[in-house]
Amino acid sequence: MVANSPLDATAVSPPAGSLRGSLGPGAIVFMVVAAAAPLTVIGGAAPIGMLIGDGAGYPTMFVVSAIVLLFFSVGLGAMSRYVPKAGAFFTYVGYGLGRPMGLGAAYLALLTYTMIQVAVYGYLGAALERSVVDIGGPDLPWYVYALLVVAAVGVLGYRHIELSSKVLGLLLIGEVGIVLVLAAVVMGRGGADGLSLEPFTPSAALSGSPGIGLMMALAGFIGFEATAIFRDEARDPHRTIPRATYAAVIAIGVFYTFGTWALVMAWGPAQVVAVAAEDPAGMIVRTASDYLGSVGAVAINVLLLTSLFACVLSFHNVVARYQHSMASTGVLPGSLAGVHSKHLSPHSSSLVQTVTATTLVAVFALCRLDPELEVFTWFSGVATLGVAVLMATTCLAVIIYFARTRADTRVWQTRIAPTLGLIGLLVAAGIIIANFPTLIGGSTTLAVILLLVTAVFPLAGIAQAYAMRRTNRTAYDGIADAIAA
Repeated sequence: MVANSPLDATAVSPPAGSLRGSLGPGAIVFMVVAAAAPLTVIGGAAPIGMLIGDGAGYPTMFVVSAIVLLFFSVGLGAMSRYVPKAGAFFTYVGYGLGRPMGLGAAYLALLTYTMIQVAVYGYLGAALERSVVDIGGPDLPWYVYALLVVAAVGVLGYRHIELSSKVLGLLLIGEVGIVLVLAAVVMGRGGADGLSLEPFTPSAALSGSPGIGLMMALAGFIGFEATAIFRDEARDPHRTIPRATYAAVIAIGVFYTFGTWALVMAWGPAQVVAVAAEDPAGMIVRTASDYLGSVGAVAINVLLLTSLFACVLSFHNVVARYQHSMASTGVLPGSLAGVHSKHLSPHSSSLVQTVTATTLVAVFALCRLDPELEVFTWFSGVATLGVAVLMATTCLAVIIYFARTRADTRVWQTRIAPTLGLIGLLVAAGIIIANFPTLIGGSTTLAVILLLVTAVFPLAGIAQAYAMRRTNRTAYDGIADAIAA
């Protein structure tokens, strides 16, 4: 194999530092589903998706998104059996498309997950500020609360991953439980106009702006693909990772579809858009108040906050492990590859991620950005585009890797499903770019700037790889944790 060809999975070098654990599929699913912040999607994003997307037909977009991502997951699962590394996008793209593209994907992944994390810090800071004021507490700036959350997440991220898993599991049970209770009461009462499957009819799904609806639905799945990043801490990873990936997509898709359908039924297909237009952020609390009473409304509000906390904690763990994986191959400073002797966590990488989040929140505060309309909206838009491009690139890498190595000759797993996923994700990326100004709620100029930032990161990674090939061949050969023959 020539030096700049795709990587050979049969020739690998031992990692500089190893994470260890015995996470099963359930624990990993807890963490990645928590990253998707299911209650936040149902209560926060869904009303906006109905309002500017396809109205009462919005639940259908979750079905479409889940199908596309299941195609993606088939290829991801097949790849995880033959590439025994925890780099996920970074590693898989490297093995399939070569080191430079792999490093470009790594930088884009870091941008994507960091942006969604700081976006949620902004939203959570503002939500905490309102909640404290509502109960008679002091009116402190949003960034004070955001920084307190950064500190709490930093403590949990520094310790063993199983502690984060337990915390995320408890929070996830609470938020899923309250939505299921609300849905059950809505069904028991027959909704506003009787129960129906109208949201899943073609006329409803294609009404309004279905492209924007699909784009926002896909954003709700961000984080599920991170199952592979926990490979080194999984029990029997060959089975655990594929099972966790399928389970995460199916669980998220079913929950989102059912939860948003119940929300539509609560107000009726004809009235739901008008209700969302009155107060998108307060729609889920208002629904809970009508169907569950004041206690239910309070519970929903509290669990919305814990849902956001679970989201940033999960993404913190993902970014810390991405940095650890990159450092183990010599791309980032070697100190980030350290593993804590007691907690067996990537503690140095976790500390760096905590400092990064603190710095960004401070910068946003100094720039006087609105935490919801600017911090959350702009940077979640960047993350949505980034993850669509990453997954599409990974699908292509899977196809090329198996066509080249013939390591797995199953046609469905290595060709058909990844190709269908690639097509669906390319369409989604095109829709996101076309609607980017709407997604970020800003001007065309701002959209162009953020799109350029999104492009600069992977290009910087590609450039670094080529520079390393000329100046540091040993480090270059270590990219994606493999040595070329």
